[in-house]
Amino acid sequence: MGVIRKQYDVITIVLFFLFAVFLEYTEAFSLVEDETLSYRHLLRTYYADQAVTAPSDDVVIIYTDESFYEEYDKFPLRRTDLATIIVRLKEMGAVVIAVDMLLDFNSAYGEDPTLEDAMQEAGNVQLVSQAQFAADQFLLLNKAIPRFDVVTASGYSNISANSSISESIVRLRIYPQVSEESGEWPFAVKAVANFLGTDQISLDEHVLQIGEDLSIQLDQFNDLYIDYPLLPANGIGGASRLHEVVGLSASEIIFAEDEEELEELAFLVEGKIVLIGEVAEVAHDEFETPVGNVYGVSIIADTIATLLKGGTLRPASFIYEVLLALIMMCCFIATKMITNPLPRNSLSIGLVAAFVVGASLLYVYSGLIISVSYILLASMFSIAGINAKFYLAEMGQKALIKDAFGQYLSPSVVSDLVKDPDKLTLGGELREMTAYFSDIAGFSSFSEKMTPPELVLALNEYLTEMCNIIIGMDGTIDKFEGDAIIAFWGAPGIQEQHAKLACLASIDMNNSLVSLRQSWEKMGRPAINVRMGLNTGEMVVGNMGSAQRMDYTMMGDAVNLAARLEGANKAYGSDLMISEATYLQTKDFVDVRELDTIRVVGKSEAIKVYQLLERKDKTQGLVADLISQYNKAHELYKERDYVAAKAGFKLALAIAQEDGPSKTYVDRCEQYINNPPRADWDGVFTLDSKG
Repeated sequence: MGVIRKQYDVITIVLFFLFAVFLEYTEAFSLVEDETLSYRHLLRTYYADQAVTAPSDDVVIIYTDESFYEEYDKFPLRRTDLATIIVRLKEMGAVVIAVDMLLDFNSAYGEDPTLEDAMQEAGNVQLVSQAQFAADQFLLLNKAIPRFDVVTASGYSNISANSSISESIVRLRIYPQVSEESGEWPFAVKAVANFLGTDQISLDEHVLQIGEDLSIQLDQFNDLYIDYPLLPANGIGGASRLHEVVGLSASEIIFAEDEEELEELAFLVEGKIVLIGEVAEVAHDEFETPVGNVYGVSIIADTIATLLKGGTLRPASFIYEVLLALIMMCCFIATKMITNPLPRNSLSIGLVAAFVVGASLLYVYSGLIISVSYILLASMFSIAGINAKFYLAEMGQKALIKDAFGQYLSPSVVSDLVKDPDKLTLGGELREMTAYFSDIAGFSSFSEKMTPPELVLALNEYLTEMCNIIIGMDGTIDKFEGDAIIAFWGAPGIQEQHAKLACLASIDMNNSLVSLRQSWEKMGRPAINVRMGLNTGEMVVGNMGSAQRMDYTMMGDAVNLAARLEGANKAYGSDLMISEATYLQTKDFVDVRELDTIRVVGKSEAIKVYQLLERKDKTQGLVADLISQYNKAHELYKERDYVAAKAGFKLALAIAQEDGPSKTYVDRCEQYINNPPRADWDGVFTLDSKG
């Protein structure tokens, strides 16, 4: 179950594409798919081989339009005149005369015998019929009246859009049930068979076979994709109509004055399929197609041309479509490896664009029809799903960062980590930082003066006050150990002035203790004195611990030194000791006084230490006088004039009688006066305890 949760985006992508394959096979979105075919077909008409896209030389349209009826002076075309056209077309050498007129009623003017005789005389006439369906079930054929039907061939013409929403005619559907029950084939199919001189038409495994040599691949619904041709411009800002390019007005046939005139026109129809149909607006026989509105007779002509060329538009096999979907699916799954959203989404959009361009090129130049809308839809959902996974993961990571660091990091630092989690390196990272340690001086005596509940309340108040200052100065609280506070600056986010921030925070904490003591004194609580130690140096920081429990903490010699400096305050009666490394990075921001050069317990290297006093140039009043006198005495001490130094430190105590460092040096000077150090002494004082 855990694996499923982790890989739910992969599972979702797989489901998207499997569902897309199912939708493609069932053509659930034929409206959208036909729209993509329309755009691709427009490209095909302009950029494909013109030998393929040009209108067929084997089809001619004899049409009746507004100009014809204006000259004819009646509507519709009389059957006797249709008979004249048929007879004359036969004489002119037409191989097939296909009449796109449903002659399913008897003439009221006694014209039928004449038309019947003409059809019988021509012997190559084909009439249109209509197949009637109910819920895709074939019911019956509406054919021409019997006297016409027996002397002609026929084919049904039920051209309609595949979508109930769109009216665009993209394909011709061939119904096996109609041929099985009535022997009837689509009008265009029958015309091609008659043209080829064969009555052998079959449909097997979605392959339409006409005669022995003509095989046309259909799709899974037995649809033939119509390859509409490129038509020349009409000179008025649009394209010509097909009948204007490969057509002849019926008036040219009917009103021909003699056989010589017909012979001059014979080259237009000789050896061809001749379609007779209406292109007048009054006939309402116009349909929407990928290349614009086209008359019904023109759609039949384009369908015949497509068949004669062997089906120039070929649907890709279902296996090919599935393979393509699997390739796209794998590509999108692979993009999960890219965590940066810009290159990931750019690559994803590039994949989609490459697929669309590739499918379009195959359609344009080779006539291979690949379903676009279904894979496109699955791709869009996959991109959204992958981005949603990364978004949720990022939100979870941000929530985790806030939960993990919100209690001991400043809001600004947490916000910085949330914006850039890469700043939080898992495991250990060597980094220069400033470590802080503090402890309540004489905590045992301090705690004995309060009951346990009072102690807890006091500690919480103290720790809260101190931690607010640390966090307010963008510090990170490492941990609490009883009354001790351990913190650091310089991680998890990079802080160039970590030493400065640590010193300023320590000064603020030290100053806040003044008001805290006053408040506690009024409450009868014991006075609180805190020792603090700061050191700057390289230390390891990161998430450390076990797989079950991890803490973001620091370790290293520089950390241990900070802890030693906190304890070393006891030897000098000081409250806030910093190392020389910290001082050198902050000397432009703080006031200090030099305490000593010492060697702490467990360390062989000597370091110079300072007492941190105030922000730069903020040491005033008696404290400033004390520091001035102390510094004079300390210079005498370093020169080993212990008598004069002792006198100088006593003058400092006259200013502040409780000054710890001055007391320490008075005692040490007395000791050195009685027992002078060796002549080769390096001036380093070695502490014998941790504090």
